[in-house]
Parts: sequence; C-alpha cells; structure tokens
Amino acid sequence: MRKILVTSALPYANGSIHLGHLLEYIQTDIWVRFQKLRGEQCTYVCADDAHGTAIMLRAEKESISPEQLIDRVNKEHQKDFAGFHVNFDNYHSTHSPENQTLSNAIYSALVEQDKIASRSITQAFDPEKELFLADRFVKGTCPKCKAEDQYGDNCESCGATYSPMELINPVSAISGAIPIEKESTHFFFKLPEFEDFLKDWTRSGTLQDQIANKLSEWLDSGLQEWDISRDAPYFGFEIPDQPGKYFYVWLDAPIGYMASFKNLCDKRDDLEFDDYWRAGSETELYHFIGKDIINFHALFWPAMLHCANYRTPTAVNAHGFVTVNGKKMSKSRGTFIKAATYLDHLDPEYLRYYFAAKLTSSVEDLDLNLDDFAQRVNSDLVGKVVNIASRCAGFIHKRFEGKLAQRCEEQALLDQFINAGDNIAAHYEAREFGKAIRQIMELADLANQYIDEKAPWVIAKEEGKHAELQQICSNGINMFRQLITYLAPVLPAMALKAEAFLNTELTWDARTHLLLGHDITKFKAMMTRVDLAKIDNMLEDSKQAVAAEMQLGKKVESLASSEAAESGFEPIAEEVEFDDFAKIDLRVALIKNAEHVDGAKKLLKLTLDLGFAEKQVFSGIKSAYQPDELIGKHTVMIANLKARKMKFGISEGMVLAAGPGGQDIWLLEPHEGASAGMRIT
Repeated sequence: MRKILVTSALPYANGSIHLGHLLEYIQTDIWVRFQKLRGEQCTYVCADDAHGTAIMLRAEKESISPEQLIDRVNKEHQKDFAGFHVNFDNYHSTHSPENQTLSNAIYSALVEQDKIASRSITQAFDPEKELFLADRFVKGTCPKCKAEDQYGDNCESCGATYSPMELINPVSAISGAIPIEKESTHFFFKLPEFEDFLKDWTRSGTLQDQIANKLSEWLDSGLQEWDISRDAPYFGFEIPDQPGKYFYVWLDAPIGYMASFKNLCDKRDDLEFDDYWRAGSETELYHFIGKDIINFHALFWPAMLHCANYRTPTAVNAHGFVTVNGKKMSKSRGTFIKAATYLDHLDPEYLRYYFAAKLTSSVEDLDLNLDDFAQRVNSDLVGKVVNIASRCAGFIHKRFEGKLAQRCEEQALLDQFINAGDNIAAHYEAREFGKAIRQIMELADLANQYIDEKAPWVIAKEEGKHAELQQICSNGINMFRQLITYLAPVLPAMALKAEAFLNTELTWDARTHLLLGHDITKFKAMMTRVDLAKIDNMLEDSKQAVAAEMQLGKKVESLASSEAAESGFEPIAEEVEFDDFAKIDLRVALIKNAEHVDGAKKLLKLTLDLGFAEKQVFSGIKSAYQPDELIGKHTVMIANLKARKMKFGISEGMVLAAGPGGQDIWLLEPHEGASAGMRIT
C-alpha cells in the first residue's frame, strides 16, 4: 500500500471561491478519490492562506480584526468546498500555532546554514497610513507609454517594468497620499546558492516539461535573493528576535501544508509527521497548483526544504486557468461565477464531470463552454450512463423481485468492461482525466448498443423468455456497475446513490467480481438533465452579486476613520445635507399582497397600498419573512424613489428594514393604528 500526501494551493483568505479556483480542487479531489478507491493510504490536506497586507487592510475597512475576517472566510471556504464534494482529510489555516512553530524552525535552520542575508532597502512609504507599500499598492502614470492608472511594478498597456517611484504622479492606492521613499532593513533568502541543486531537481521528473523548461530560463539568467521580510504594521508572524519585522506571506504559506498535516497527525494515531516530511522519506508528496505560482513552489519552496533537512515534493503538478465561453472570466458578463452562486442553481457534479472530461496532465487553460457543458452532461451522464440502469432495473425489480441472474452468459463482453479498468486507472494516475472519461464513455456506448440490440422491452412481451430477460438486464446492471466504479472519483454523490441501488460497495478491485444472484434495490433517479434556464439565472445572479459587492465596497470606503472605530464608536456613512434628506418622501403603507418571485432566491414581490395609490416593490427580505405573514401589516416605504426596471419587473419604491441579514431582517413597522398613506415627518 502506497502512503501518499496530497495538497492543493492554499486559497487566500481575502475573498470567495470561484469556478477558476475550483478547477484545481476538483482535479486534486478526483486524483485523491481514485487513490483511495484503489486502496492506497492517501491523505489530502489544505488550509487558508491567512496572512498579508491585503487581509489586514480589508479587516480594517470592515472594522473587524484580521482574526475575525479569516475565521469567517475559512468557514465560507469550507462550506463551498463541501458543496462541490471536495473531501479534505484536514482543512486548516496558516494563522495557526503549528505553522508559526514550523516557520520559526525552518527560518532558524536557514540562519544556522548562513542562508539569510540582511541589508537596507528603499521602498515606497505611505506617510498617512504609515505603511510601506507593496508594488500593487502604488498607482500612477506609466513612465514609458504614459498610460494612466497603472500599478507600481509593470504597465498593463505597454508591458514595461519599473519601480513604483518611477511612476509619474504616483499615489498610494490605499490612502491616495503621495508616497515617499524610506529605508528599512530587510532579510533575504540566499536563493542563488541553491542554483546547482535546483537545476538538478527541476529536471528530475518532478515537474511537467513545460514548467521545467520555463524554470530553466530563469535559472540560466541567474537567480536573485528573495526578500522574505515585511515591516510592521503587517498581519503575520513576527520574525524571531527581530521586533517589527514579519515573515512575508509567501514564506509561511507553503509551510502551511506541513502545518495542516501536523494538525491532522495530532488528531490521528495512524499518521506520523516525520514519516512524510523527513529527508529521505519513502512516502509520496504531491502538490497541485496553478501555473501562476510555480516560482514559489518549484524554486523557493524546494530550496528551503532542502536547506532545512526536509524532503522535497515527489511532484508539483501545475494546471492552467479557466476561461468561460472562450474568454477570460468576466464580472460584467456574469461569467465570474462564485462557487456559492453556482450551487444555488446547478448540481456540483455537472461541473466535476465537465472539468474531468477536459482535464489533461498539461498546463493548458481549460474553457468552460456553457452550451457544451449542458450538452455533454445531458448526453453522457443522463443519456448514456444513468440510462443503462434505468432501462434494466425496472424489469429486474418487477419480474424477478430485485434478484440478478445466477450466471453470466456474456462473459467476454463483461470481461471487456473489467479489463478496461487497468488502462483507465493508468489515465487517472497520470492525471489524464479526459482520456479516462473518453474510454468510459466508449464503454457506455457499448452497453447501450447491447441493450438496444437485445431489446428487453420486446423480450418481456414474449412467452418462454423469462430467463433470457433476466440475463440481459443483469448484464446491463453489471455493465452499469463497472461504469459507475470508474466514474466514482469524479461523481462521488452519484456513486453513493449507485451503491444504495446496487446494494454493494464500489471499489476498484471489487469490479472484477460480477454481481450474480445478487439482490438490488428499486431504482431511483440519480441525476436530472441540465436546465439551460438555470444557467441563464446563474449568470444573472453573478452579475447582481458583483453589483452588490461594488455597492458594498463604496459603503465601506465611506466609513468613518479607523481611529473612530477604535474609540468604540460605530462608523457611519458620509454626511448629507438636510435638503438632500428632505427630498425623501417616507409613507406608511399597507402590505396588501406579498408573494414569492419565480427564479429569485432573495426577493418577495409586495403590493403596497398608500391609500391614494398602489405601488409594486421587490424587496430582498425572503430569508426572514413568508408572504402570508406580511399581508395586512403596515410598513414604511420611500414613496418617491425613482422606479427601477429589474429582471422580474418594475420596482416602484423601497421598504425600510434593518438587520445583519439572513433571518435577522426586520421591516420598519409603525403602530397598527397608522393610516395608509400617512407621511412621516
């Protein structure tokens, strides 16, 4: 039995999981599930990447602590991953005692080996925030092509590279202040001293050829020392014996793999940390990552591990990016789709299957073509695989009390399905999931062809063919069992339904034994067809979610200063003049009718009676109220709000409500004696 440790790149605790992220976690989860189905001891760990300036600043904007932010995002991430059946053995955080202990230990080992240098550097500094600015936090006009609003490291217009202070009219993207130059002592990892080691390691078969070739270009041009420190204020781990200096997020992020595994080892008796991480370990270690972070995982990370006397990865598997309908994911087109938004509309196994059908072992980008997505899922999974079981199960249940035939009279055909498993397994092992899926679907075509030729629905009407009917349908059920075994790493939820239907556990080795004289249960639908209308609704919801986030961002930006928040006062929105407020016409209205809105997950449609007129309002209070409990109540509305055309109709006002959200939303409800149409002054 192999002992395998697998990781995916750590998602940053500063935002939600979207479909671009999910490619990696689904790819990894399929590979891990395949190994476990084969009986290997395969452990899958991950964690949130929870440090850095960006997290510190976002927490400040939200008037919460960084710890509160990363704890909230961690829960959200785990919920999203679980929704897509990504099954981690442990999900942790880089902001953990295990990670701090390991980071300190590795840093100390680097110091002892004289692989850390220190020197003074000059950086852009925000005099208002009293914060050193990373390149991405400085914006200005490109000094080469004069394009405006460019970041401090390179121009997106002409591709020129430069230092932040070379920008024309540079400003801090955080405060808008003009940055100044300021010196500070930083610490550097002496990466150039590992050049010979890395040249051997990157050509050892650990990396895909495309990646190794790219790294070879960097190695040949000469490596630079790596800045591993940042100045306070910074959310992260303080460097031992260096007050006010913190580990750069990318130093402790990959160590988070080790920390998550250490956290798991402390909870389980069958895992030993040193067995997997000590130098010379015979266990296997695999990283699945995106191609954009290969330099951290294939240069800095193995060099640090090697220096600190830990093992290096068996392989680092890089993948490409996700495009949607042939274009980069777009918020304006609604194709920047969050995991949670997808799950509101579609079965997660649709996406798992589509990704698997297109994944290879290369680093090429993968296009999610939504028309092809619907067609392939409907054709392959519903039209082919599930169809085999549904065409045969009814006869077995009704005519033979759920019992399969005692013997197989199509052994050569069934052997073809069984023997295909070796080749399919080789494809899974090599991460050539697309090839595995193609072979599985070829078998599904063969099974459907067999059923079409034998026509059990015709045999069932003929006298004296009772045994033949049972034999044909039993063969079909056994072929379905082979197919669902091969698809189990991709479709774990369907596999569980199939196990209940087949009344047996699915394992890779068990497939070699046919189900003969075996009792199965009544067949139940395992998957429905992709509804194109739900795809359209998902895209529309994605657009609305982006608009809501942008509006929230504007509100956050207008909060009072952090000093006011720290003093204990709630931040308030930007002040308005009395004349602005006086324009708002607040009226008491009777809720004459309330009803659900088809296709909307948050809205209720309200008919409000002002006494002299009725108005239609769409209100996002569905999570807190049922329509029937609102009818007959009074509420307060903005009666002169400009009508707005929405996807579901015209909204002619706004009702006033308060609360943090979810079930905790309360309509502003005046005294029951108030008359409809009364103006509030």
